[in-house]
Amino acid sequence: MTDPTQPPVNPSTPPAAPPAAPAYQQPAYQAAPTYNGAPGPSATVPGRTLGIVALVLAIVPVGLQLVGLILGIVAMVQSKKAGVKNGMALAAVIVSSVLIVVGIIVGIIVGVAIAGAANDLIQFCVNNPNGVYEMNGQTVSCSSR
Repeated sequence: MTDPTQPPVNPSTPPAAPPAAPAYQQPAYQAAPTYNGAPGPSATVPGRTLGIVALVLAIVPVGLQLVGLILGIVAMVQSKKAGVKNGMALAAVIVSSVLIVVGIIVGIIVGVAIAGAANDLIQFCVNNPNGVYEMNGQTVSCSSR
């Protein structure tokens, strides 16, 4: 008996060919393994961005060297915990330390110069209570009012 819903089978027709193979696809490769515990090429180094920020703050001549020093130390500690070196953080610590010392020295020199000029004016007025002192093209009177 033949099923009326099925098409008739012709014994002379060859069987249908298997479906065509899909187009060539590139094989999926795994990422290359890392050796010696080193981070992979896409791994981020902890403290690297903070080290860069610290170096920029250490160089900025607005008096932010202390902030740069602190951030540089924090970045070095973060990098050391991860087992990597952070040259930017080290540079930030060195540069900010040197600039802080230079700033302190310059501040002392300026303070001494201002104190010396003030002392000269005081000594002049003590010796000449009714005198007139000329400073930077302006006349200053020593008389007390």
